[in-house]
Amino acid sequence: MDRVMSSASCSEDPPLGSKEGPGFDGRVVLYPSNRNLRDYLSWRQADCHINNLYNTTFWTLVQKGGLTTTQAEERLSGSQAADKNEILFSEFNINYNNESPLHKKGTTLIWEKVNETTTKQIKRPDEAETEITVTRTRKKVTSHSCDIIGDQFWEEHPDILESDQC
Repeated sequence: MDRVMSSASCSEDPPLGSKEGPGFDGRVVLYPSNRNLRDYLSWRQADCHINNLYNTTFWTLVQKGGLTTTQAEERLSGSQAADKNEILFSEFNINYNNESPLHKKGTTLIWEKVNETTTKQIKRPDEAETEITVTRTRKKVTSHSCDIIGDQFWEEHPDILESDQC
């Protein structure tokens, strides 16, 4: 893959200066323990947040502030998160804390057990047709834009990690 773009620039239209839509970077990684995996995923989520804050500030400076991309890059050079939050709030009345979790946290896709309930019509020999309710458990890919750094996500989705007793 020759490029990866932050979800901050995702919209129905291609990002400014781009002839293509956003890219996707997918990887398969094997870690030796649940702790290593959680640490890695926590780092990826924190990195998503850092990149989105930068991109949100950068493109706001360009699109609403009238700066060129070079000027915006120079303005943000060496800035910290607090500086970017201050620019967004004081110059553009944007409270970054109110941005959607999708952009601040990214999206985590997991296989999750989901109960599906349907009704079926059955006809047994020598009986009238009857309706029965059937519930099946299936695994489906579900998307989550929430904090995965803390324990709550992992407690709500215990099937993700293997048992540490393996």
